[in-house]
Amino acid sequence: MIAGNIFKWIGSLFTDLLFLPFQWLRLNVAKGDGGWWSSNAINWLFLVVLLVLFAYWMKESAKFLKEGTEDRA
Repeated sequence: MIAGNIFKWIGSLFTDLLFLPFQWLRLNVAKGDGGWWSSNAINWLFLVVLLVLFAYWMKESAKFLKEGTEDRA
């Protein structure tokens, strides 16, 4: 009973609160001039963040490999 209420609450949280900015983008911004670029700006932002984090991860991996402290188990 409690688990069902938790999943309903999580679903309500996402649909009623967290997806509101995306709904606003879809209904208002995407129909104007430059709609594709403005509606996909969040995707470009996520891509940039992922690339920066990947570059940092590879830099740290190379540092540990050079020091010989990388766990190769």
